[in-house]
Amino acid sequence: MREFVARQEMFFLSTADRRGECDSTFRAGPPGFVRILDDRTLTYPEYRGNGVMASLGNIRENPHVGILLIDFARDRIGLHINGRALLVPDERMRAEHPDLPEDPVPGRRPQMWVEVEVEEAYIHCSKHIPRLVPAPLQKGSGTGGGRSWGTDDARRKGGDHFGAAAERRPVQPVPASVPEAPVPVPVPVSVPEPVPVPVPVPVARVAAAPPGPAERRRARRGRRLRGWFLRQAG
Repeated sequence: MREFVARQEMFFLSTADRRGECDSTFRAGPPGFVRILDDRTLTYPEYRGNGVMASLGNIRENPHVGILLIDFARDRIGLHINGRALLVPDERMRAEHPDLPEDPVPGRRPQMWVEVEVEEAYIHCSKHIPRLVPAPLQKGSGTGGGRSWGTDDARRKGGDHFGAAAERRPVQPVPASVPEAPVPVPVPVSVPEPVPVPVPVPVARVAAAPPGPAERRRARRGRRLRGWFLRQAG
């Protein structure tokens, strides 16, 4: 596995931010640009890129990374490596590992290194891996193999290959900072004291006065008339 990693010239890299939104990219370099530091750790250099900082920005938020190395030309086999990444400045990495090689391309120097603590590594079978044949180097290409490492020339970087410039959105101006509205000070509100509800007081029942002689006579007369009416009706 060490020998396989040491001769690779590229790999695919997947990262995600703290929300789990993913990015995929690839890294390339001369054979051996991926260095194995020990049985559980490997590292690779990071150079000045396109300014997006997607991969490094994700690693700062979420250290989990996935690496896929594929040998298209010789073994037609792949190797998956998953682990946790740490960003290390170039000066610190070289102080801790003085045997790190210098890049053969003039003026090309890493800005930092990505140190990966390997948590798992497993094979990617060759069943669907195509065989690719390396193209011969261009004449006069020199050490860079015809590639303009680290260039800022738009044409050499590929230019507007996908025609995205025609669909470029206008840059939205950054709104001026608006002063925050003052926080309203709470005003104490006086709440009236609750008015007690009067509780009804039971009133003593007053006994009615006994009927007088006139009332008694009317009552007897009514009873006699009622009885007469019932007898007549019957």
